[in-house]
Parts: sequence; structure tokens; C-alpha cells
Amino acid sequence: MQFVTNRWLGRTPASLKYMTLLAEDLLLLLLDDEKGTITSTSYSHMVLGGALLLELALDGVVEVRKEGTWHQAKVHPTGVPPRDEPLLVEALATISEKPRTAQDLVNRLGKGLATRLGDNLAGRGVLERREQKVLGLFPRTLWPTVDSAHEEEVRRRLGDVLVHGLTPDQRTAALVSLLHAIGRADKVVDRGDVPRSTVKARAKEIAEGAWAAKAVKDSIAATKAAITAAVVATTVTTTGGS
Repeated sequence: MQFVTNRWLGRTPASLKYMTLLAEDLLLLLLDDEKGTITSTSYSHMVLGGALLLELALDGVVEVRKEGTWHQAKVHPTGVPPRDEPLLVEALATISEKPRTAQDLVNRLGKGLATRLGDNLAGRGVLERREQKVLGLFPRTLWPTVDSAHEEEVRRRLGDVLVHGLTPDQRTAALVSLLHAIGRADKVVDRGDVPRSTVKARAKEIAEGAWAAKAVKDSIAATKAAITAAVVATTVTTTGGS
């Protein structure tokens, strides 16, 4: 089976004549286009951090070495980023400091990442950075969409794979895996008459499929374990506090 490795296919809006990061695509999918808020705020930084980790795995510059459970697996550098992308260079530098678990890393890499990704996309005219104060006191940054062409293309590719059953390229499959980890794969596509359960099953199939090399599959497994732990912890905290 042959996979297309282009960052994304189809038309390229003038604002996005560059290769987007998985984390950038993921942020666009998590944002409410009009409000500019992230839909899964409790653990969004971790899944964005996981997207950076998975990006490095796809580039072949990190590997996960399992030591017991995936929660204990350590991430090790194996090369240098093939692209001069500051976020990837900084992420690899953090990984190179010492062996850390994926759960530790996705948290570290994800801190403040949404703002940096938002600034990158705003600088290319995709998002608008808008400052607001909640109750007139607490500042927060919003990222409403200005140019939706790239996001629409990403959603179309996801729909082709999740709804219509087409074979994904590696980057789309990786994005599906991240969305599946937070239970949002069925929420980012137009399902039409296709049952939600069918889309979820397709996402699971892709996330666990044989499309990736072992290093990437191991990174997905470790990242999913880290994100799942964060989701569970958030749920327990929320439930316990109610």
C-alpha cells in the first residue's frame, strides 16, 4: 500500500503556501471558528504537545522505547529535524535533555503551545488574534478564523478517510490518531447519513492500523496513553468536585 506524503493536498490559499504542522491543523480543528475558543480546554495543551511529538516521529528523529507499560515508555532523540521549524527544533531540544516519558513530554511541549501556534497562523492571515477580558477582569486570547480554506481542506481529507473509506496518507492517519485519542474524530467531519459509531470505528481502525513504521506506531501508542491519562484525570477531578 502506498501513501502520499505531501503535507496536504489540493488547493493552497495564498495565506498558507507553507507546510503546516500537525499541531497547527489540530488547533484549527479544535477551535470554534467564530468564537475563537478551543473546544477541549482541559487537556488541549497535551494533545497539541502530542502532535509535536508525533511530528518528530514522522520525521524519523525520535523513538519511543517501551519499559513496561506505555505510561513508562521513554522518548529518545535519533536525529535532527529535517526542517528549520522553531517549534520542532525546541521540542527536540527538550527531548534531548534527558529521557522522559511521553506523558511528561506532551505536557511540557504543550505548555503555551496554542498561543504560539495561533500566532503563527495569525501571521499568515488564517486566524485573528483577539484579546478579551472575562467579566472585565481576566484576560484571555481568542483566535477566530479569518481564512478557512486550509481548515476546510483538512476536514475534506478527514471526511474522505473517515466517512468515505479512502486510504489515508501518513499525515492524515496521524491526525486521525490524535483526534481518536480525545474522542473527537467523529466531530470534525460531515458524517451525512453515516452513523457516528461507524466513523468512530473507522478512526480506531486507522489509529491501530499498519500504515506506520514501528517508531511512529510506538509514538502514537505512548502519546495516546499520555492523553488518555490526562482525560481520565480531568474527568475524575471534575466528577469529584461536583
